[in-house]
Amino acid sequence: MQLGVPREIKAQEFRVGMTPAGARELVGAGHSVLIESGAGDAIGLTDDLYRAAGASVVETAEQVFAESDMIVKVKEPQPHECLQLRSEQLLFTYLHLAADPVQAELLINSGATCIAYETITSPRGGLPLLAPMSLVAGRLSVQAGAHHMKIHQGGNGTLLGGVPGVAPAKVLVLGGGVVGSSAIRVALGMGADVTVLDRSVSRLSELDEQYRGQLRTVYSTAEALEMHTREADLIIGAVLIPGAHAPKLVTAEMLADFKPGTVMVDVAIDQGGCFETSRPTTRADPTYEVDGVVHYCVANMPGTVARTATMALTNATLPYIIRLASNEVGSLLMEDKHFGAGLTIVHGQLTHRAVAEALGQMWTEPDQILRASLHLKSA
Repeated sequence: MQLGVPREIKAQEFRVGMTPAGARELVGAGHSVLIESGAGDAIGLTDDLYRAAGASVVETAEQVFAESDMIVKVKEPQPHECLQLRSEQLLFTYLHLAADPVQAELLINSGATCIAYETITSPRGGLPLLAPMSLVAGRLSVQAGAHHMKIHQGGNGTLLGGVPGVAPAKVLVLGGGVVGSSAIRVALGMGADVTVLDRSVSRLSELDEQYRGQLRTVYSTAEALEMHTREADLIIGAVLIPGAHAPKLVTAEMLADFKPGTVMVDVAIDQGGCFETSRPTTRADPTYEVDGVVHYCVANMPGTVARTATMALTNATLPYIIRLASNEVGSLLMEDKHFGAGLTIVHGQLTHRAVAEALGQMWTEPDQILRASLHLKSA
């Protein structure tokens, strides 16, 4: 199979869909890889490194899209990229369609088969291709929050870890999953007073055992949420429903009771955000205030550490890419239900229930389409 990796064109996105090491593995397995020139320059992954790995470097994204059987990316395709996709072509990337009806419509019209990293599952119930970026985003969320807690950034001027004789900041983490646990680790490491809210008693028990009294664990109820948000200096929104809109845990009315200068970091913003007052921001203009509460809602947080994030992403996606390239795709996705959970659009039809419901559209059971008509080119 011929795989194509275009340069990411979303604003301030410097990650790349595949490292030279990943390209080398694919070439060694008998496939070919096209890389758009300059795709990895920003993070030191030069064209020469890709050539040395056996990939072919081409000058334009148009050539990558035109000549590739599968497109491998990081972020969701932008409208210009969607228009270059075609029927009988695979797209493998993060999609986050629940919060992006325009992209969904363009991808449906393209006829391409679209597989989303973020909804592929594992036998243990995790999200293996979302996890590495969730780890990165969770750690970054505390760093970003600590920065914006500074008085000249709009925060209340509280030092995250405090100093002897002065209490540390109170950090509230909403959700104890991959993002939340990663945020907890960093916040505790910086000396903060950390509370986590979650609806899974077993997960709270695991976190309590892991941190042995350093972390306050609270079962999430409306009352608990209201009480702990009022006291927090920094709130990390770390909830996720795979494929669907994130639940709106913090309402606009609740902000009136927050301390002035409270900072909220919404890591769920790619899925619509878990604060009612959230809207996507960029690294160039990362925050805004509502009722004196600072909102940080950067939609591609791992892009701020693009080199680390690219390495971590390729480590996770490469085995899946090799399987897609080396097998009959329809059979593979029907036989492996965990891999098949990433299948989102096939031949102009939505095939992921949660995504379709979030968009208010009909969905089709993917096996019906795969059995009948999915015959994508494979090695």
